Amino acid sequence: MSNVILVGIQWGDEGKGKIVDYLAEEASLVVRFQGGNNAGHTVIIGDQKIVLHLIPSGILRKETICAIGNGVVLDPNVLQKEIQSLKEKGFSVGPENLIISHHAHLIMPYHRALDVMSEKRKGELKVGTTGRGIGPAYVDKYDRCGLRVGDYLNLDLFREKLKANIEFKNLVLQKVYDAEPISYKEVEAEMIAHRDWLVPHLKDVSYVIYEAQQAKKKVLFEGAQGTSLDVDHGTYPYVTSSNTIAGAACTGSGVGPTTIDKVIGVCKAYTTRVGSGPFPTELDNEMGEMIRTKGGEFGATTGRPRRTGWLDAVCLQYAVRVNGITDLAITKLDVLSGLDEVQICTQYVHSNGKKNNKFPADARALSNVKPVYESHPGWKSIPEHCDKYEDLPKEAKAFLARIEELTNTKVSLVSTGPDRKDQIVTHNLF
Repeated sequence: MSNVILVGIQWGDEGKGKIVDYLAEEASLVVRFQGGNNAGHTVIIGDQKIVLHLIPSGILRKETICAIGNGVVLDPNVLQKEIQSLKEKGFSVGPENLIISHHAHLIMPYHRALDVMSEKRKGELKVGTTGRGIGPAYVDKYDRCGLRVGDYLNLDLFREKLKANIEFKNLVLQKVYDAEPISYKEVEAEMIAHRDWLVPHLKDVSYVIYEAQQAKKKVLFEGAQGTSLDVDHGTYPYVTSSNTIAGAACTGSGVGPTTIDKVIGVCKAYTTRVGSGPFPTELDNEMGEMIRTKGGEFGATTGRPRRTGWLDAVCLQYAVRVNGITDLAITKLDVLSGLDEVQICTQYVHSNGKKNNKFPADARALSNVKPVYESHPGWKSIPEHCDKYEDLPKEAKAFLARIEELTNTKVSLVSTGPDRKDQIVTHNLF
């Protein structure tokens, strides 16, 4: 197996960054295929905590090339700071190991302004975006007026498109939101200032992937957010602005579906969610607060406290189906250590009183379901730096086995601690 997609199968924040970093030791190429800097992928190496927002987590491996695909929306300000931060931590980042698709769309200053204004205007109906301009950037992409990174190669065209966009955006800001207009000169100066350092990173990412595949090299496709935040298949409208499922790896990087060998789904041993929207297994009590505190459940991008709850197998079954998951990676198993019992939601009771394991497509319907739980014995602790499945407590192994039964998918990796070394691999992932 040489072409592997890795996606989150809950509401994001599943610990994908750590798993990507681990697998990148084998991969020649890691490709980020969707989302923007609303993602936060955290990797802990010794006493260093590294949070990445745009650059694939494989950048922490010296021999690995990282690519930002066409499906990503890119804020040059954020990317520049991220590169500088990595360099200050001793990591090498340059055009030789970080390439960017010509077709990736740029997040502009007016996108951030419109994002904030839109959420403010919605009031109690707000979606809970990060305010970083991701949604408005995707709107422009599909309205066919967006600026792409490749537009830096023709500054006359870049300025022409920018001027037309700002004229229209200012109408919206002033007439709809009663806000101050944006200065064309200021935006032009800010964006053009990024040209010289950004252009050397530009490559035909689709062709680079093709060459790697032809050479039988290992390619890892890294997703951001999670399945239930997918703009089509998630809890709409409380979703992100891109397709987060495995199929987006093909459209977001420029490869055909027949080249993919395996799809890894990453999920926590419990469930979390950030922002607004339905969350059937949410624990708004002391148990939920304990999981939040022990698991460090605060947004890597925003710092917002995450909502926490028991593992939702109904949600997982749905995610396995729409992604075509072949392998599961379970993270943060250690967070549940010390509990007398742990619970798994196996069914929902719907508003009509019927009980089943179907994940409703409608967010309102999901808001009205009640979880049906089954209880499992807890485990006291997991041995420090446990790297063998046999060494896990029998109760933890029974818990993992039940996840396999409920999802009809094998657990191939278990994360037992925060460090990059705290992994147990039960089946080869490449």
